[in-house]
Amino acid sequence: MRFKLYLEYDGTKYSGWQIQNNAKTIQGTIISSIESAFSKLKGTNKFEELHGAGRTDSGVHALEQVAHLECKTVLSPAILKMKVNYELPSDINILEVEKAGHNFHARHSATARQYLYRISKRRTAFEKRYVWWVRDKLDVEVMKQASSILLGMHDFNSFCDDDPGEKSTRVYVEKLDITDEEDVIQIRILASHFLWKMVRRIVGTLAEVGRGTLSVEQISEYLEKFSPEPAKYTAPPSGLFLEKIFYE
Repeated sequence: MRFKLYLEYDGTKYSGWQIQNNAKTIQGTIISSIESAFSKLKGTNKFEELHGAGRTDSGVHALEQVAHLECKTVLSPAILKMKVNYELPSDINILEVEKAGHNFHARHSATARQYLYRISKRRTAFEKRYVWWVRDKLDVEVMKQASSILLGMHDFNSFCDDDPGEKSTRVYVEKLDITDEEDVIQIRILASHFLWKMVRRIVGTLAEVGRGTLSVEQISEYLEKFSPEPAKYTAPPSGLFLEKIFYE
């Protein structure tokens, strides 16, 4: 039976989503918790696979990650959610579980993904793990001008690290909104998919534009021809959240 899981997590203490040898990951922790829950239950409860919609990096959080679980169980979605949540650490939580069709795949069935990045405009005692504190005053209006250049289909080769699993560095960015609130600048990016470190490099580069150390024109140059410069501006993972996965 296949289930669709909606998850939230604080990625601070984890080496990303994807399971790795000798590293604590979100996927690995959830699998261990499922196996632990099933070991305490009577009946045919057999874990087979767990796949996520996005491979969040080390230290990155999720407000709504989606995964699919393939298992043999007599448990209802509500009971499955309760039993696995009981085994999970406090920084990972299953928001909802629902039955899914056999052909549903959390990653391959997704049509778009949305990330949120939070830049703090002040030193904070409580949110250090969930923001990037930029000490300099940022010109948000200039950042918005630069962000508009990134909309549409572009080659984001300058804004990512090499990933053997990606065949192309071309990505369609549907939305890139920047909102300036009292203490936080929020950047939302909606795209067909995301490359490794793409969001953090976009945010870091936009912050440099806001500082006045990069021009709006340089953003266009990074899209037209590969440049190693954006790698120097990679924003920290603390302020990044996988916000939503979209399906048909």
